[in-house]
Amino acid sequence: MILLIHPPAAKPSEPPAGIARLAGMLDSYGVEHGVLDANLEGLLYLLGRPAPAGTAGDAWSKRAFRHIDSTLKSLRRPGLYDNIDRYGRAVKDMGRVLNRVSPPHISPGIVNYEDKDLSPLKSADLLTSAERPDMNLFYPYFSSRLRELFRRKAPSMVGISLNYLSQALCAFSIMGHLRREFPGIRIVLGGGLVTSWMKNSAWRNPFAGLVDHLVAGPGEIPLLSLLALRVRDGQIAPPTYGPFPRGDYLSPGFILPYAASTGCYWHKCSFCPEKAEGNPYRPLPPVRAVAELRELVRETDATLVHLLDNAISPALFDALTGENVSFPWYGFARIGPRLADPDFCIALKRSGCVMLKLGIESGDQALLDLMQKGTDVQAASRALRNLKRAGIGSYVYLLFGTPAETEASARRTLEFTTRHADCIDFLNLAIFNMPVCGATDHGIRTMKFYEGDLSLYTDFIHPKGWDRKRVRLFLDSEFRRNPAVAAILKNDPPSFTSNHAAFFVTGCRQR
Repeated sequence: MILLIHPPAAKPSEPPAGIARLAGMLDSYGVEHGVLDANLEGLLYLLGRPAPAGTAGDAWSKRAFRHIDSTLKSLRRPGLYDNIDRYGRAVKDMGRVLNRVSPPHISPGIVNYEDKDLSPLKSADLLTSAERPDMNLFYPYFSSRLRELFRRKAPSMVGISLNYLSQALCAFSIMGHLRREFPGIRIVLGGGLVTSWMKNSAWRNPFAGLVDHLVAGPGEIPLLSLLALRVRDGQIAPPTYGPFPRGDYLSPGFILPYAASTGCYWHKCSFCPEKAEGNPYRPLPPVRAVAELRELVRETDATLVHLLDNAISPALFDALTGENVSFPWYGFARIGPRLADPDFCIALKRSGCVMLKLGIESGDQALLDLMQKGTDVQAASRALRNLKRAGIGSYVYLLFGTPAETEASARRTLEFTTRHADCIDFLNLAIFNMPVCGATDHGIRTMKFYEGDLSLYTDFIHPKGWDRKRVRLFLDSEFRRNPAVAAILKNDPPSFTSNHAAFFVTGCRQR
């Protein structure tokens, strides 16, 4: 018996795709297993706690606690997504309840978990979390829940999927509790964050006394190896979502997350973590991916498919449009010839595409060339206009402060954004973080960014003087204050961001 755990805190809008894939693989080999979405269950536990003393004179907190059940129900119904302001109030009310049930040194959020005394970037602090699991805000929940599960049927192995820094402190608290209460259990730790740790050339395992096995990259084959099972013909089974509480996620219908590949098919961008970590591109055959999606949508009655690929490949694009899949879907896409073709964008709409996330990054062609993005500003312009005409939403990602950027480059990005404001639905503005793995390859002088032996990023001397302070000042005082940009930024769903954005695109919920 194996128990797979998704720890807090991450977006509770859909089940964890990695664990669903592992569960599907175990199913196909007849291995008994269970899944625990401790992220969703833990959040609902906190939101269900009674209002603490001291809220009597706080009108907002009293209202938020009194109406929390109806707030959660509203997030599971389409009607709330007709109005971004009402949606925003619901999300803020959830945040208010979480804030009031937490001690002053802990800041839990719908998608985050911060402890002022402990850092997820320090292995010593993570081990402290394991040594003192009772210090974790979720401890009353997970200690009781795990005891119940182990009473029902004790597993011989527990696998924990750790993908985000926001999950690290809670994941280690859970592992520490398991090690204390069930000392004979084997603990396996994998996921995206663990992969990044292990791909760092400076990695030295500090968790040997706590974790039995660390897994980098996709976990299906390593997990079977730990069970002394051989993979049949190298085949990876489809994910399964049957064990997850599909009706409890905070979305208006079930969102089906699905990855048709790992790695990135482009694999050339400067400072890309996938490239720096040496993660290979491994796609499923597109026809098989589409067939699996059809069956999974039928089984789960999914409202929306979330394609998790770093970028949807041209081959998968062609399969989706050629098969005319007709279920609603969204995902990340690179700017290329297909999106610059208006007929192809119309075909995308017919296939069920409701939104694309686009890493445009910059409106300066010279900068894009230096970054080896392989994209063209004019093609990006045509793509945005084509998608708008086709009725497909666009969630645009812009990146500032890269080593080759200047203030003039940033202003070209502002000009590009304002010129296309009528066909950009959502914006994500990010400041560049230098991956630890990729800095030295480009001869850039670095310095400590975050204190901690597990930091994935490093600070650096910007060759053009366009440092983080100047970038942040430009974004706050000029970019975000531009009326056209400000209007777009108001559209972004708070906390859930792109995971809920598609529901605000006209026609998504009516399909």
